[in-house]
Amino acid sequence: MPIRLFDTVSQSLRDLEPRVPGQVGMYVCGPTVQSSPHIGHLRSALTYDVWRRWLTHRGLRVTFVRNVTDIDDKILAVGGDVEWWALAARIEREFSDTASALGVLPPTVEPRATGHITDMVTLIERLMERGHAYATEDGTGDVYFSVASWPEYGILTRQSPDAVESDDSATERGKRDARDFALWKGRKDSEPVTASWPSPWGLGRPGWHIECSAMATRYLGSGFDIHGGGLDLRFPHHENELAQSRAAGDEFATTWLHNGLVTVGGQKMSKSVGNVILARDLLDQTDWVTARYFLISSHYRSTMDVNDGSLGEAAAAWDRIRGFARRTADLVTDHSAVPDAFAAALDDDLAVPTALAVLHDTVRAGNTALDAGDAVAAAARANDVKAMIDVLGLAVDEGANDATREALDMLVQRLVAERDRSRADKDWTTADRIRDDIAAAGITLFDGADTTRWSIDG
Repeated sequence: MPIRLFDTVSQSLRDLEPRVPGQVGMYVCGPTVQSSPHIGHLRSALTYDVWRRWLTHRGLRVTFVRNVTDIDDKILAVGGDVEWWALAARIEREFSDTASALGVLPPTVEPRATGHITDMVTLIERLMERGHAYATEDGTGDVYFSVASWPEYGILTRQSPDAVESDDSATERGKRDARDFALWKGRKDSEPVTASWPSPWGLGRPGWHIECSAMATRYLGSGFDIHGGGLDLRFPHHENELAQSRAAGDEFATTWLHNGLVTVGGQKMSKSVGNVILARDLLDQTDWVTARYFLISSHYRSTMDVNDGSLGEAAAAWDRIRGFARRTADLVTDHSAVPDAFAAALDDDLAVPTALAVLHDTVRAGNTALDAGDAVAAAARANDVKAMIDVLGLAVDEGANDATREALDMLVQRLVAERDRSRADKDWTTADRIRDDIAAAGITLFDGADTTRWSIDG
């Protein structure tokens, strides 16, 4: 079965057909580092981490590019006593540390906008040469993309060029058309000198949209397979990226993916409402694996609503998986292959909820096999579960390192042997005392037909 993705441009599922057989180039819009990351940022990072893991599992070599927007109006607007570049560096570290804590794999390359100014200037010059961009005549040094010059403008969000609203981010200086958007912003006296670079149009800095177009093609070439990002970036950011890149002569992305937004109690997260859940707040409430399970459990294209009981429900679901994995850790021998139904779900536009249903069904079947003393069936299900949680980037902490667990296993097995002798001698008082002592230590025993196994509770 081919891997199918929902393409935003065509609004349809399409088969993944890599430009280079066996390889996938993937660009994802990363953070604009002006404030601490929230769970919406985490959901987006996790969405494309799971996509990447699945494509890799399917045998594709993925070049994964996720940028950092470290110069932008929003960053400069924060102000205060901290230099804009120091703020950007701190928030970038916070985002990277949080993503890493949630098991997000590091990108193949993570370019910063400030490191690619030359690429952006070159791209703007190409647009001007082709008649799709112009410098203002008022001496400000601003350069704009001409929407009227590109008839395909609006294909990503299915708008006609005439119906497109104006770009409110730059309405004050020299535009010929209210719909045009900034490619280069001439330096203003109110802005720090450190936030400007030389260009053919004078000192200034890039517009937001040109940054991603330049960085994507710098590392993935004129045409690449997948461009991803949050649904809130479709317009104007991704629409403008697509227009300027195609107008400059680049094929750009074959498929556009967009993950859904996060709401809180049915409301959009907003600082004005006061319902923004920061990443650090989530990780203060639970462990990283539960947080990861929680944030990937909805279909990536759906709106994910966070309410009072949602994290608890996710924790209970993950605990059922974790409990079985701990019970069967010593039965895992080969976990390279996932069940066909699980693979079919992820091949179908990364249907994680369906894949999780397969995972939970497998856990139930495994527990039934354990209770029945069917070691062969239990081992098969244990390997299936390990393969599935590995693909999803989940992990089970056994609660002890190898040396500690080996020592603990020796002690538990001695107590189990003593309990078995007591039961054989019909010394039920001693047998029950040993069982209760083991349970009081937080250890659960599982009696099979030929052996007794154990796991640490929790």
